[in-house]
Amino acid sequence: MLWVTGLPTCAYAQAGSFPTSINRTGSQFRIARLKYEGGSDWYNGQSEEPNLLRFLHENTNIDVDPVYFSVDVASDDIFNYPFIFMTGHGRVDFSETEAKRLRAYCDAGGFLYIDDDYGLDTTVRGELKKVFPEQNLIELPFSYGLYHCHFDFPNGVPKTHEHDGKPPQGFGLFSNGRLCVFYTYQSNPSDGWDDPEVHGDPESKRQEALRFGTNIIIWALEH
Repeated sequence: MLWVTGLPTCAYAQAGSFPTSINRTGSQFRIARLKYEGGSDWYNGQSEEPNLLRFLHENTNIDVDPVYFSVDVASDDIFNYPFIFMTGHGRVDFSETEAKRLRAYCDAGGFLYIDDDYGLDTTVRGELKKVFPEQNLIELPFSYGLYHCHFDFPNGVPKTHEHDGKPPQGFGLFSNGRLCVFYTYQSNPSDGWDDPEVHGDPESKRQEALRFGTNIIIWALEH
C-alpha cells in the first residue's frame, strides 16, 4: 500500500523540467484538489474529500489526513501527491506547460480522478487531448478491476445525480498500461461525498458514492 503527505513545493534545476517520480514519503494519505484555469468552480464541495477520507479510514487500514486543500496545476507541487482530484461545472483551460506537467505527473506514477459535476464535459475532453494527444478516452468495461477491487459494482459507475438522463460512464487514459486518469460522466459520485444537507441525497446514495470513491483510491494506490 502507498502513502503520501503534503510537502513544500520542490525546486528543480531547469525551467520546464519535471520530476520523474512521485514523492511518497509520510504516513498519511491525503487527496489534493486540482486548481485550474478556465472559469469553472474547481473549489466547490469542500466537505467532499474529508468525508471520503474518513469513510476510507473506517473501511480500510489506510491512515488518512481528512482535510480539504488544493494544489495548483501550474505548480510542481502536484508531484508530492499520488492522487489528485478534479471537478467543476464549467470550462477548463490547460496551458501547454500545464498539459506537459500533467502528462509528466501521470507518467511518473500519479493518478488523476476527474468527476464531471455537470458542465465540465464540454471542455475537459479536449483539454485531456492536450495531455494525451496519442490517446482517446476509453470507456472501461464493467469487468474492469476498479469496479470490484474493494466493494463490488457489477454495473460500473453508480448514478449519484441525474443530469441529462444518460447512463453513467467511466473513462480512462493510460500510461505504460496503468490507468492514470479516471473520468466519471453523467454520474457525479463526488457530490455524494458532500455533507448530507448539501444535496439532500438519500443515505443509501451517499454510502454508495463513498464506497465507489474508496474503490477509486484503492485502485490508484495499488496499481
